[in-house]
Amino acid sequence: MARPLNILIIGHNYAPEPVGIGPCTTGMAEMLAAWGHSVRVICGTPSYPHWTVAEGYAGYRISSARENGVAITRLPHFVPASPQGWWRILHHLSFALLAFMALIAACLVRRPSVIIAIAPSILSTLVARTVAAVIGRPLWVHVQDLEVDIALATGHLPRTRIRARVLRWIERCAMNGDRVSSISPAMCARLAEKGIAPDRIVEFRNWAQPDVRPTDALSPFRKEWNVQRPHVALYSGNIAAKQGIGIVAEVARLLAHRGDILFVICGNGPNRPALMAAAAGCESVTFFDLQPAERLSDLLSIATVHLLPQIAGAADLVLPSKLPNMLASGRPVIATAEPWTGLAHEVEGCGLVTQPDDAAAFAAAIARLIDDVPLRKALGTAACARAAERWSKAAILTRFEGELRLLVAEWEGRRLRRRNWRSAVQEPLAE
Repeated sequence: MARPLNILIIGHNYAPEPVGIGPCTTGMAEMLAAWGHSVRVICGTPSYPHWTVAEGYAGYRISSARENGVAITRLPHFVPASPQGWWRILHHLSFALLAFMALIAACLVRRPSVIIAIAPSILSTLVARTVAAVIGRPLWVHVQDLEVDIALATGHLPRTRIRARVLRWIERCAMNGDRVSSISPAMCARLAEKGIAPDRIVEFRNWAQPDVRPTDALSPFRKEWNVQRPHVALYSGNIAAKQGIGIVAEVARLLAHRGDILFVICGNGPNRPALMAAAAGCESVTFFDLQPAERLSDLLSIATVHLLPQIAGAADLVLPSKLPNMLASGRPVIATAEPWTGLAHEVEGCGLVTQPDDAAAFAAAIARLIDDVPLRKALGTAACARAAERWSKAAILTRFEGELRLLVAEWEGRRLRRRNWRSAVQEPLAE
């Protein structure tokens, strides 16, 4: 039986954050622990997607816990009320500085077999690379989204030639791990374009939650939320700049004459107030807060169609973590993306794709799937099959564990060969 690994994970986001990167890192850590590995996580204070510290975690102190077999250290970093520009950089910088000290302390207590760094943030990833080099251990960098490209595309950081060059130089330094993974073929290709050696790149997808399955039963949320209209166009998740969700308010107004469609926006985030203002007075739009993870299947089953808007240029910078669960629910997806992008490829055959910022086309796609029942059912069946094929949690994490073991074995093999070479050189000198 293969010996267990001592795995040290550094990532800004972790449970109890309900959406985004947090559930993915949590699922990875907990399954590795369940398979017998020693897993330690250094993470931030839960604050996403609300950008306020979660209840029960207030107070600037380092906290430690053991949850589902994982040893967790949570750091009291700065959380801005508005995650824009330099406030966002300060947010990441404060975590990186604290994480550097926590990583050193963790390595002094017990040296890890491997360090896994979750990006974003590139600053904490750079810290992980530095520590891994100092202690002589392999580094696996897992890229959930291309942080620098998204910051420039969304205007979170004003674009200047010098600033872009500096940020991309820092990004290349941070991502120069022994393995670098990302969540889709398109994002892996972007890593290669950024100078990462292809033999170091691994595809490591997010996954659909195992309890999300298609059902014909009415969702209990219909009664709880008093949903009277027969069809629901659902958006669930973070409401921020890269999602491009502002288009939904415009689409709802274009389809306001349709008394059979209700737009349900279930989410939180910095752009929610602006979206609510844009949809004010539109009776076909309703808002709810994010729901607990254990009710995800019930939530997704309320949808007739799922909405997945993205801003122009973001479709290959991040593959939304909500997509696998949308597909697993057996409902078709309507996404906004250029036709050649990775997101369009993932949705093709199990939903419809329209051009970003084209509200008329997005509205027409929704109306088409609502009215064409055979097409909607066929795409929903294909969506469920694709989730099983590409987003099985057990299969994805089994492959990842195998790659992780291979990395550690390669690293230890190189160390042994170097040690033997030094011994062979030193013996004649000693004689």
